[in-house]
Amino acid sequence: MSDTTTAASADSTLDEALDRLHRSGPERLGWLSNHAPMAVEALVRHGHAPVVHGWIDGYRHKLEDIPSGTGIRLGEGNWRDALGDPRHLGDWITYFTGQVGGRPWRDVLAVWWPRLLPGILAGAAHPAIRVGHAVRALLADEGNTARHAELGHALGYWAARHLPLAPAVVPSGTARAAEALAAVPAVPDQRGGILDRVAQLPATPDWTAASGLLRAPSGPDEARDLLAELVAEATCRYADHAHGDAIMLVHAATAPNAVLRTLPALPRDLWVPSYAAAWQAAAVVTAAYTPASPLASVSPPPPTPEEAFERAAAHGNEHVIKLADTALDVIAAAPDRTDRALAAVGRACELIDTED
Repeated sequence: MSDTTTAASADSTLDEALDRLHRSGPERLGWLSNHAPMAVEALVRHGHAPVVHGWIDGYRHKLEDIPSGTGIRLGEGNWRDALGDPRHLGDWITYFTGQVGGRPWRDVLAVWWPRLLPGILAGAAHPAIRVGHAVRALLADEGNTARHAELGHALGYWAARHLPLAPAVVPSGTARAAEALAAVPAVPDQRGGILDRVAQLPATPDWTAASGLLRAPSGPDEARDLLAELVAEATCRYADHAHGDAIMLVHAATAPNAVLRTLPALPRDLWVPSYAAAWQAAAVVTAAYTPASPLASVSPPPPTPEEAFERAAAHGNEHVIKLADTALDVIAAAPDRTDRALAAVGRACELIDTED
């Protein structure tokens, strides 16, 4: 079988999988995210298309029907009233699937990205992460209807769960990513969900100062480069910090990486605010779940990027797969980070239960 035929088969598998998953909603039990569209996109991208439908079969118990709408017709005149209201989840999905089905998807994204970006913490950043996967799939095949629909579902999920942070976190200092992340303080009470922890941030000592330490970019190109550095550091940092919360700290890396993946589809004047929002997501998750101290040493990493993703796919947990996906992005962009990025994948395989 030729490489072209293999690629076409993989693309077909992804599109079939997305069509299958679009019968399900973006959440279950009222607040847990449906990771399947993100995980299958990563599996296909890294050469594991043959396992995708079997993986979905194993994930079916985590899927719920797509929610029905309330009947309102969303548009430019009333969208603000429904923003951040999960009762309108079905309405938002209907609205956005219609938008991306009837207009160039990049135009829809250019309008709605800046509206949604302040609420990047929505759903523990899962909607923004899902948008990043959808955009990457569309950049590979812009005319594909299943991928347009996936972007519509992702944007609808984000709009329904939109959650601004007040005050917003803005990088305004001179620190590089490693120094900035290391300076982020842990919230005092390391119990409860992310909303309980985020609520502690205003009273957390040193949070205000630390949240502004990250270097302010001089323009779009530097914003992109600094964002890539942030993704790399958050990924590598996972290896010796994941014991704080192995699942939630995955998002300190995957959320900014979703933003990085989206930049090529956005107008350049949105790159700097996108970098700021990515830092907000990484900093908040770090503050909410970072452990008191890093581990002195971790297990030897997988020997190669291919082996690392193979382990993640065999492990099967959606968070492990997505972290491995981001780690391979880091390795491709920054080969000097290979060992630490591979160690992060190995650590996720160790700490995350297959059923979590």
